[in-house]
Amino acid sequence: MTPPADAPAFLDAHGWRDARIEPLAGDASFRRYFRVHAGTRRAILMDAPPPHEDPRPFLAVAGWLVERDFAAPTVHAIDLARGLVLLEDFGDVRLRETVDADPDAAVALYGAAIDLLVRLRAQPAGPWRPYDRTELLREVGLLTEWYAPAIGIDVDAAGYRAAWDEVLHHAEPAIPVTVLRDYHAENLMLVGEERALGLLDFQDALAGHPAYDLVSLLQDARRDVDPAIEAMMLARYRDATGEGDDFVRAYHVLGAQRNAKIVGIFARLWKRDGKPRYAALCPRVWAYLERDLSEPALAPVARWFDDNLPPEWRGDPLRIADARRQA
Repeated sequence: MTPPADAPAFLDAHGWRDARIEPLAGDASFRRYFRVHAGTRRAILMDAPPPHEDPRPFLAVAGWLVERDFAAPTVHAIDLARGLVLLEDFGDVRLRETVDADPDAAVALYGAAIDLLVRLRAQPAGPWRPYDRTELLREVGLLTEWYAPAIGIDVDAAGYRAAWDEVLHHAEPAIPVTVLRDYHAENLMLVGEERALGLLDFQDALAGHPAYDLVSLLQDARRDVDPAIEAMMLARYRDATGEGDDFVRAYHVLGAQRNAKIVGIFARLWKRDGKPRYAALCPRVWAYLERDLSEPALAPVARWFDDNLPPEWRGDPLRIADARRQA
């Protein structure tokens, strides 16, 4: 986490001369983040190195959100050629650690996150690409592309795609909304004394079904969400929006889609990118996926899993692959 060589010159040019640069945690992409100190001022430096990363989608979505009074970071300075962006610092207080330390706060904080999604759906969708069947099928294919080979098994990839194609009409929105796509407890900051929700990691926003971000929040790949909280928050959203049974069906179809995709992504992060910690997150995601597959509308997909990936092959792909090699 050494700061990029161009960072001091970039900061100097934008009024942050002799600033101290400290590393912050990165994410699953090539992006890196640093905290910048100059006297009493603080900011976040995003390093999104081209050609691997392009900060323009982040900047576009941030601007769209700020214009509509959502708390995305204010942009202080940009150098697209170097992939450097200086952002408002939302601090270190995330929803995840706050709820982990004080479970009694879960209802209020998750409730605030639900209310934000209700506000978001009231806005016409931004000028983003559609989150349509083509994109959903591409994403869900990551499971057969990465997870199955990672544990050393052959599966019926054509049958997998056909099963999903049979059910994804349930996830087609009547009116698309802006879908942030990584709306979960580690990307929600509690900002200021009022603990307003600050948004991060929204650069992949698309125009899709409003249930998708609800799934991201309530079937969180990185922390266990109490099923009682999930049910309570889903009910809160439905009460606020008047959504009926079709919405619940879409929620579980998109839950299964998202969780199958994440299993594939986490397997890829382990096998291709050398990040084994992501393999260890897969059992939680599989548990969510199995719950979603109990939805009757997903019967074709559930049958495919029973025939191709029985329960003993659902879990941490690193451990499963090791066990299969030793068998």
